[in-house]
Amino acid sequence: MNVIFTCGGTGGHINPAIAVANILKERQPDVKILFIGAQGHMEEKLVPAAGFELVTLPGSGLSRKLNLAGIKKNVNAIKCVLSAVGKCKKIIREFGADVIVGTGGYASFPALLAGSQLKVPTVVHEANAVPGLTTKMAAAVADRVLVCFEESVKYYKNPDQVEVVGMPVRKEFLFCDKAAARKELGIDDGKAVVVSAFGSQGAKVMNETMADMMPLEKADGFPFHHIHATGSFGREWMPQRVKDNGVDFEKEPMLDIREYIYNMPTVMAAADVVIGRAGSATCNEIAAAGTPCILIPSPNVTNNHQEKNARVLEEAGGAVVVLEKDCNPEKMYELVTALLAEESRRQEMTKALHSLVKSDSAQRICDIVEELAKN
Repeated sequence: MNVIFTCGGTGGHINPAIAVANILKERQPDVKILFIGAQGHMEEKLVPAAGFELVTLPGSGLSRKLNLAGIKKNVNAIKCVLSAVGKCKKIIREFGADVIVGTGGYASFPALLAGSQLKVPTVVHEANAVPGLTTKMAAAVADRVLVCFEESVKYYKNPDQVEVVGMPVRKEFLFCDKAAARKELGIDDGKAVVVSAFGSQGAKVMNETMADMMPLEKADGFPFHHIHATGSFGREWMPQRVKDNGVDFEKEPMLDIREYIYNMPTVMAAADVVIGRAGSATCNEIAAAGTPCILIPSPNVTNNHQEKNARVLEEAGGAVVVLEKDCNPEKMYELVTALLAEESRRQEMTKALHSLVKSDSAQRICDIVEELAKN
């Protein structure tokens, strides 16, 4: 069986595809897998690191602005798509693809359209609660449309075509043990653990908020371990802001400031509270880990999809949602300490988060891929 995965742009598109590809390899060791992505994006690092072959194509996102710059960008995007469809057809033929799986990003639509035109079975998976533009276009040509949440089905023209399969996440998020995680991290003092992270690049406003919250932690005698990821944009300036606030984090064992959290399943398992954005990958990983969370959706995303993701977790009882405009260090510290003081509430939040998870999501998608390949 030969399977093409097409994805890119963000971890929320790439990681689910890698999770499914890993399960396929476990099931069928002789399966051939190829990824198609866009040049200059995160897939160029994540996919090869996961051990899979990647082909990249030039890509450009669409602009929703109707000014001259927006129109020029869209004209270029259309040219890129038309060129990419032709290139994808060549790749699909040469690879001998039996199924094409798209999980979002610039490259997904051209590859899925090319596959559809070549009569190769196609599957599109949408991680967000509300479908993005790429998914809406892809749904029109795909054989199967897969979503994470029951609430998402209503956003599609043909609900009968849509199947709720959940979000594929790494096994470590599902099965990591809290005590083992704390031991691995060297945290054995019985104090709570708070983790804050706002994407691989970081978010300036939230990095500022966390930096200004740390003096409040110091004033209270550091009541919890705080692990914070600055992201690539925050690594240069945020640590200095913390020092300017009178907190020498390098000498304080209760503070751990780093650029990126590479062992997130372990860190999230050890955490009592997670503070973060509400991208699809983050929300589903938090739900899989069952870690009570405070979500601050990014206001700078298409269709406000992060808030819609966050509200799904909030309505289930697993999250506290705060809009960025309402965020300040004092409020965040108050919310964190309040959650840490209510163990019974956190236990209920964990149950609510686990209720949203389909632990066999990757297996379900593999079932669909294998079924389409046979047909």
